[in-house]
Amino acid sequence: MSQRQPSPSPRRRSVLRGSLAVPAALAVPALAGTAPALALPGRPQASWGVQAGDVSAHAGLVWVRSDRPARMIVETSATESFRNARRWRGPLLGPGTDFTGTTRLHGLPAGEQIHYRVLLADPDDPRRTGKPVSGTFRTTPKGRKEDVRFLWSGDIAGQGWGINPDRGGYRIFEEMRRRNPDFFLCSGDNIYADGPILPSVTLPDGSVWRNVTTEEKSKVAESLAEFRGAFRYNLLDDNLRRFNAQVPSIVQWDDHEVRNNWYPGQILTDARYTEKNVDVLAGRSLRAFSEYFPVSTLPPGDEDGRVYRVLRHGPLLDVFVLDMRSYRNANSPGRQPDDATGILGARQLAWLKRELSRSRAVWKVIASDMPLGLVVADGATNFEAVAQGDPGAPLGRELQIAELLRHIKHDRITGTLWLTADVHYTSAQHYDPSRAAFKDFAPFWEFVSGPLAAGGFPAAKLDGTFGPEQTFIKAPGRANTSPAETPQYFGEVDIDGGSGELTVRLRQEGGGVLFTQVLQPGRIGQ
Repeated sequence: MSQRQPSPSPRRRSVLRGSLAVPAALAVPALAGTAPALALPGRPQASWGVQAGDVSAHAGLVWVRSDRPARMIVETSATESFRNARRWRGPLLGPGTDFTGTTRLHGLPAGEQIHYRVLLADPDDPRRTGKPVSGTFRTTPKGRKEDVRFLWSGDIAGQGWGINPDRGGYRIFEEMRRRNPDFFLCSGDNIYADGPILPSVTLPDGSVWRNVTTEEKSKVAESLAEFRGAFRYNLLDDNLRRFNAQVPSIVQWDDHEVRNNWYPGQILTDARYTEKNVDVLAGRSLRAFSEYFPVSTLPPGDEDGRVYRVLRHGPLLDVFVLDMRSYRNANSPGRQPDDATGILGARQLAWLKRELSRSRAVWKVIASDMPLGLVVADGATNFEAVAQGDPGAPLGRELQIAELLRHIKHDRITGTLWLTADVHYTSAQHYDPSRAAFKDFAPFWEFVSGPLAAGGFPAAKLDGTFGPEQTFIKAPGRANTSPAETPQYFGEVDIDGGSGELTVRLRQEGGGVLFTQVLQPGRIGQ
């Protein structure tokens, strides 16, 4: 398999030295609450950086946040000099979207490095613009011969472990940036709306973990303003802003964007909340989520407002982004013999089966925000994910997954693998009908990685219904170990443009490769 250089190419390196380097004025001050303004007083500023997302062969979304009302303007070019730049007139940014906005770029050349810069203009005087903020991304290739590299992980600012200036903030994002991926798949828990960030936490050895704090992160998020503040918090980290400016994202959500283990229709008994209706909280969170991430199927791009979607990355790869949160039934013991709703809902399951069958990509990555065969409990008797610990025939939410796996086998869909995060450790599971109670499926792999900036947790038990065998695992021995005590994790996928071979590497903070698995193209089962 050909090896891509982990560091940027000369052209991209020069970009990083120049326009992509975060100015000193954007460095996160210790225990600060807001990002400082740039020079050019009285003009709109983009101190929260830029992001690109849901990039395709000819299109992509660019995001920015202003510090005041402004018109968003995007310029794109084939070179970092911005000669012959193309200009895109974006939306007016105002309080209705927390001064955020997204501009859709279209008609881009396939398989090319796109340099962009965002200018914010005074709505009353377009000549008055703030300092431009630059970024870059590569459109997806049309031909099969180009290699693909992407990273995935999840779980950011969880369990009270926030931006620690003593450790250099979220430094794992700088490590991932240096891997020079084509995109980053965030598998959910982008924030912990239910997890306040305190100024300091005493660790078991007596040392002190210090956090950057903000007013909105001092309590659980309930109001729209508090959800917006929770999404804004992570952008105080300069590592993440640099990462966002270089690496486009594919973002999904899970429970902590709202509250731990939530499901539609839930009424809370948690004394920390004055708003007890989870549906109200979820609606506010989804609005803030759509404001703070460039997602093509959320407003303003799509009024239906769905997180699940498929992103096509050229002939080699389709990424099927699931939403296992918004359409599920209530968490329960999971032993019901019939379950049409399951964890995906009937409509999403039908969509997934249809789109998998239509896909002509060599590899079909199913981006799942929860694992399939790991037993994730919700209290003493209920279960949060798919598995419920009964190794027998499918019951409860397992019935929906069994239907999906059966469809993949019988429709002869090749090249599927599952990627997820959620459980705050890293592992690899191989599922095989020869070991399973349910036999009507083809073997497949599931890879787990995370967290990026959250507590580590012990390994969950395996459920034998789909015959998982854990070929690798690294997890702490106790709950909620801090990022100072145990490494943070991310996964890396390389697809060779010549052979189509796919390599998965499970990595830990500090650059170490923990586990490698090579998969061959064109197979129904692996």
